[in-house]
Amino acid sequence: MLTAAWPIRRASGELGTALPAFIDHHVHTHLIDAHLLPARGIAGVVDLGGDPAALARGVTGLPRVRFAGAFLTVPGGYPSGRTWAPDRVVHTVSNASVHPGVPGGARTAVDAQADAGAAVIKVAMNADAGPVPSDDVLTALLAAAHERGLPVVAHAQGAGQVERAIDAGVAALAHTPSDTGLSRRALRRAADTGQIWISTLDIHRGPPRERAISHLRAFADRGGRVLYGTDLGNGSLPLGVNRRELLALHQAGIRGDALVASLTDPWPAPARTDAVRSFVEGPAPTDPTDLATWLSRAIVVPTEELTRVD
Repeated sequence: MLTAAWPIRRASGELGTALPAFIDHHVHTHLIDAHLLPARGIAGVVDLGGDPAALARGVTGLPRVRFAGAFLTVPGGYPSGRTWAPDRVVHTVSNASVHPGVPGGARTAVDAQADAGAAVIKVAMNADAGPVPSDDVLTALLAAAHERGLPVVAHAQGAGQVERAIDAGVAALAHTPSDTGLSRRALRRAADTGQIWISTLDIHRGPPRERAISHLRAFADRGGRVLYGTDLGNGSLPLGVNRRELLALHQAGIRGDALVASLTDPWPAPARTDAVRSFVEGPAPTDPTDLATWLSRAIVVPTEELTRVD
């Protein structure tokens, strides 16, 4: 039995199950057709790297989009120069200035995203793909984001970068770590400090996938907060609820109510929306191994069209 599920009848007569609105917590809307997502179960997305001006104009209707704006990186750092990341989706930070308006300054970079309406700030810490922010720059970015009331999410990859993100107080990791093993201390500290890990397991194959699943299981076992996210726009991923991502989460021990919670957590919003629900035809499965397939059949419907039934 799923705690958040309740039996309903749609205005069109179909019987099924209603759940809180599903959110993909890691997408890139400039690389996908976001308007297709509600018909495939996703009511909201968190864009973790895009053109802040375009994102400020917004996607009308559903899905509801919350965004980070541009990737904040250092000169030559990831994802500079990638064909999928034109200049408008990358903001280069060249100094640790905490003063507004300083060219290349950390505060200037954060303010640019916040002024566009960002709900979160994205920092690139991918040492496998180029230089990463120094400790001074990272500290300044975190301080500026805190002053604007925004959490920081990091793409932390490469030797020591996940540990740096944990120790610096980064609120969320954009990807479950897939590097070589994390220490028990790092896993414990990440969970104890309330850090969020966004899953993105299905972008990996082979040993990186196995490591990511193992890390996520260890993090969740320590009480870590896990959110469903796919990095949609990165490679060949299905538009909508990704059954493979859910199966990988199940493999990592995120099951039943915890699996639904990862899909319906409103972060970075403070609360869930009540205007729409995720609807799946038929009753919720009693076998946890069937849950991923069942959830992947969801669509988004207005709450006003639903009537609870006994």
